[in-house]
Amino acid sequence: MADIHPTVIIDKEAEIADSVSIGPYSIIGPKVFIDKDTKIGSHVVIHSHTKIGKGCQIYSFASIGGSPQDLKYKGEETWVEIGNYNIIREYVTINRGTARGGGITRLGDHNLLMAYVHIAHDCQIGNRVILANVATLGGHVEIEDCAIIGGLTAIHQFVKIGAYAILGGKSGAVKDIPPYVTAWGPRARLYGLNLIGLKRHGFAPEVIKALKRAYRLIIYAKKPLKEVIAEVKADPIFAVPEVAHFVEFIETSKRGVPRR
Repeated sequence: MADIHPTVIIDKEAEIADSVSIGPYSIIGPKVFIDKDTKIGSHVVIHSHTKIGKGCQIYSFASIGGSPQDLKYKGEETWVEIGNYNIIREYVTINRGTARGGGITRLGDHNLLMAYVHIAHDCQIGNRVILANVATLGGHVEIEDCAIIGGLTAIHQFVKIGAYAILGGKSGAVKDIPPYVTAWGPRARLYGLNLIGLKRHGFAPEVIKALKRAYRLIIYAKKPLKEVIAEVKADPIFAVPEVAHFVEFIETSKRGVPRR
């Protein structure tokens, strides 16, 4: 049986699973679907067209499913999709997608969004991502699994952040940040691999060694990027899946990646 405070307002088109709890003065709008065991605090607004998975925790004053902050948006039916076991802290805002951007803002599973995080329209967030306080994502940002974004950090629209990367606090990312690296700065630069993170996640020493070589060859090279990537692809380290991912990310980057 759902535990819903009597002050909660729920639209007749919303669907709330059993075992969901909703705190005082929250508002659940039309076409909202909330799966079992999710807990919603007080004064939360879930505007409309939002799907929330099971076991999530959403804290006070979060605003989810609001219209995209995009002047091209003309009221099309677009969505927010939130996976399972996410923690969404106070004052987080997550906007719906746009028709031009694919129509869905998506958050995977087991993510932590700290207070005042903003996720703009059409962002695609993977699994086990951490967004620290006041991290701000422009539209169409993509963040791969297990990345960490520091507090007070702004990510430019259409930027992509790679898996297991860490972007330090008070940074501004205007270019793509490759997987497995550490980046920081007002126009974020690369500062080597995220060695602590890779070790914590159990990456084998030989994988880390191969990534180090790939990083040196690509990031420090003074040759044209296309030429350097061809050399890495011919190197035995390219057989390591993580190296192949690192190279493919850089090769297909649309905004480019920081290089020395």
